[in-house]
Amino acid sequence: MRPSTLATRAEAPDPSRARRAGTDATRSEAPIALTGVTKVYRGGGGVRDLSLEVGWGEVFGFLGPNGAGKTTTIRMLLDLIRPQSGSVRLFGLDARTDAVAAHRRLGYLPGELALYERLSARETFAHFARLRGGPDEATVENWARELDLELDRPVRVLSRGNRQKVGLIGAMMNEPDLLVLDEPTVGLDPLVQRTVHRRLREAATAGRTVFLSSHVLSEVAEVADRVGLIRDGRLIAIERVSEIRARAVHAVEVRVGAGAGLAALEGLGGVTVRERIEDGLRLEVVGSLNPILAALAGLDVLDLSVHEPSLEEVFLSYYDGIAR
Repeated sequence: MRPSTLATRAEAPDPSRARRAGTDATRSEAPIALTGVTKVYRGGGGVRDLSLEVGWGEVFGFLGPNGAGKTTTIRMLLDLIRPQSGSVRLFGLDARTDAVAAHRRLGYLPGELALYERLSARETFAHFARLRGGPDEATVENWARELDLELDRPVRVLSRGNRQKVGLIGAMMNEPDLLVLDEPTVGLDPLVQRTVHRRLREAATAGRTVFLSSHVLSEVAEVADRVGLIRDGRLIAIERVSEIRARAVHAVEVRVGAGAGLAALEGLGGVTVRERIEDGLRLEVVGSLNPILAALAGLDVLDLSVHEPSLEEVFLSYYDGIAR
């Protein structure tokens, strides 16, 4: 099987090409724009009528369960499969007819990574550099130190996590204008995951764009500016991560002296009484806790507990709510 890398698709460019973040002219079009895209497989699955635009300097999380259509979407972006209808454009270029030009400006990590088994990681990166132009060996060695990758062992003896590091470095080492990453931190330990997340945020800060597909909710929430939620092949929402967090439901239990003043809590916006207990209430609070804290300020509070939902709970609650 030929390794899954865009290096094999691109003609060797000038190493000094617009890795230098690009000019206004090269960034006049969105790095990703899909309009009415449909790809349905014979046995079911795929995506239907998908429209989506991702801007410059953005980490966009593409979130959904396995089989929701995430990988199908990525493969259409890369012209590995083609839609039955709709338009796929990268940097304003047609993803099919202008694939070579578009691929020069992006880095890709597939969900099912295939590498040259006989080569070492160092030889793999040198091969990519010859095909795509740069970077120099010092840059590769810096990446390897950051991700704790041994460069001179053959790929065939590497663990799954170390193979993933090879794929990540291969995608990111040229500082492409667009990174398309399918489940990028699979098999990585938490410290390396943190380094990868930091590097993705740095790419966005530098004005580049990251399209990150994952079913790991905490990963998406950690690094993404916006998320697209896909279910059964349909895009059901696009939201900023901060807006989803703001809708989080907190579980609050409060007890006050002799139960006095509890009526003041029941009339607050965003507060739902779930259970009455001795001298207190169990509540669900949507959004900010400041109103309920202000109402408690004049009461004899005996006990107050607040359960802040995990990122997984926040996303699952939101996802399930809008998908019904």
